[in-house]
This record gives sequence, C-alpha cells and structure tokens, in this order.
Amino acid sequence: MDLYIIRRHGVWANEAELEKTTQASLHVGEQMKDRLRWIRSYVVTEEDGRMGSLCVYEASDPDAIREHGRRIGAPSDDFQVVRGTALKRDDPQPVTRV
Repeated sequence: MDLYIIRRHGVWANEAELEKTTQASLHVGEQMKDRLRWIRSYVVTEEDGRMGSLCVYEASDPDAIREHGRRIGAPSDDFQVVRGTALKRDDPQPVTRV
C-alpha cells in the first residue's frame, strides 16, 4: 500500500456534520480494510468558515481513495501519493480528537 495525503475543501458546516462523516469513514474503512486504512486527519477552518481537512491514508490504489470518499460523502479527488516523510517533532499539545 502507498501513503496518500487527501485535501478535502469545505465539506462540513459544523461539528455534527464532521462527526457524522467520521463515523461513516470508520464504518466504510472497516469494510475496505484490505484496500484502505485511515491514519490521521487534521481539521481546518476554511476562509468561508466551513471545515475542511488534510487526511493521511494508506491505500492500495487511487481508486480506493476515490471510492472511500464517495461512500462517506466527502470528495476525495484532491490527493497525492506521499514520497517521503520528514518527522521533526511529535504533534504539539493539545491536539484534540474529533
């Protein structure tokens, strides 16, 4: 499997919508566990106030990324394969979980 970075732009209006997608992602991820694994996500506030995310996934191929996004209702068309990692420090505290 390759490592992917996915940028989702302005998908959620509020925390409730984000939580619904999070639960769907966990459920669909379990169904697709032979093709895809969610590593972590960072939620960001977009310029218009909506929420977007930067997500890290392992996936067997780009189609698995697209299928997962379609099934959870969060577009996954803006993604790239990770070609290297430069870990400088652990995440600063506090990082909250969604």
